[in-house]
Amino acid sequence: MMFRLFGHYVSKLYLLLGVVEFLVMFYSLLAGFYVRYAQGSLSLVDAPETLSYTAMAYATAMTISMISVGLYQRGLPFSAGLLVRVGLSFLIASVAMSVVFYTFPDLVVGRGVMTYAMLFTFAGVLGLRSLFFRLTNSDLQATKVLVLGTGRQARMIADLEPRQPGFRVVGYVHVNASETSIARERWLNHDRTLMDMVLEFEVDEIVVAPDDRRLRLPVDQILDCKMSGTMVLDLLSFFEKETSRIKLDVLHPSWIFFSDGFRLSGVAQYSKRALDLAAGVLIFLVAWPFMLLVAAAIMLESGGKGPVLFHQVRVGLNGRQFRVHKFRSMRTDAEADGVARWATKNDNRITRVGAVIRKTRLDELPQVFNVLRGEMSLVGPRPERPEFVEQLEKEIPFYAERHRVKPGLTGWAQLSYPYGATINDARNKLEFDLYYVKNASAFLDLIILLETVEVVLWGKGAH
Repeated sequence: MMFRLFGHYVSKLYLLLGVVEFLVMFYSLLAGFYVRYAQGSLSLVDAPETLSYTAMAYATAMTISMISVGLYQRGLPFSAGLLVRVGLSFLIASVAMSVVFYTFPDLVVGRGVMTYAMLFTFAGVLGLRSLFFRLTNSDLQATKVLVLGTGRQARMIADLEPRQPGFRVVGYVHVNASETSIARERWLNHDRTLMDMVLEFEVDEIVVAPDDRRLRLPVDQILDCKMSGTMVLDLLSFFEKETSRIKLDVLHPSWIFFSDGFRLSGVAQYSKRALDLAAGVLIFLVAWPFMLLVAAAIMLESGGKGPVLFHQVRVGLNGRQFRVHKFRSMRTDAEADGVARWATKNDNRITRVGAVIRKTRLDELPQVFNVLRGEMSLVGPRPERPEFVEQLEKEIPFYAERHRVKPGLTGWAQLSYPYGATINDARNKLEFDLYYVKNASAFLDLIILLETVEVVLWGKGAH
């Protein structure tokens, strides 16, 4: 069950889980204080006035750290991997709280209080997660969908259903005699009104997905369902909601014309630039020792003969070209013949140091200077080489639309799809890039930045 928050689809269940876990963390610190001092001479009524502020800071630090290690992503199983992520989130939160205590000494509580608080939080989070996974794995929590259509487009929903646990199709309404891509046992006889079907099957959403868009649909019945509180979506909007991507197979210009999004207001643009500058400076201040170590490692491996930095022309906002800066991770003769090539998995052109810095994304750090100069943003589509862009614009419709925003150090496609090295990969990544271009906002940028921490920590998608 999803809803839109600042243009981005968010799971109601995971939002509820996050709110409940935030409260658990808040009261865990209060409980830790009371348990720590209940056996001593300090009375419970003597708790410092700042204790609630400390609990708020602790709950906020824990929540942000749990987001950053991917504990609120859909599809995460209840497994040993989850315990590792929880443990890592505690480590990150501990560092964050040390910074908070150093900056605001009035909020300091003893190590005993923090130990109790984390023990209570750990038990509470595991208990909640166990209950949450038991409930959400039930069909009772899935969005119930009624599909109008039994053709090729309806088949796309049927193919998605086993891979996407967030919804369950209750049936397909046959509206065109020529559409027979869905097995007949899943058809619903249209011998009653759509409203009757909605009430009988407790439908949450109706997806209008006939192959022939010129077909006369039961408009009055669809309107009745809509006005009675049932969500009505077209196929593209349904895929956008369920998969956080825009399906190119059925994308048509009129959907772009009339759908919301695809615009970034002036205030949003200035806010985004201010965030880029502030975060760019912060990243440089934190990362410069690592940058020196990477530079030294590259020089040692090459015997001081090869360049440390790699400069390459990329395509940016509105198709303008700029030079991107990265630490060199390939041999100096990687493209000696002058032919541009995509990097591939297990690419033999990558050096030993290059393999490490690509896996940890340290090779991307010099791009912070592109961000500070305004050529790139922290969040946006990956900037591609002009040779690839020219080819991809010819072969993939709407590819040029990804250049409506600045390219980024990280982005929705980089998080959602593995590293691409083919035309088909570029097509799939474009679906996620278009989702970002449509729904770009400070909220979505924050989600992407937090989830990027998970990518760096777990080494996902790097080649």
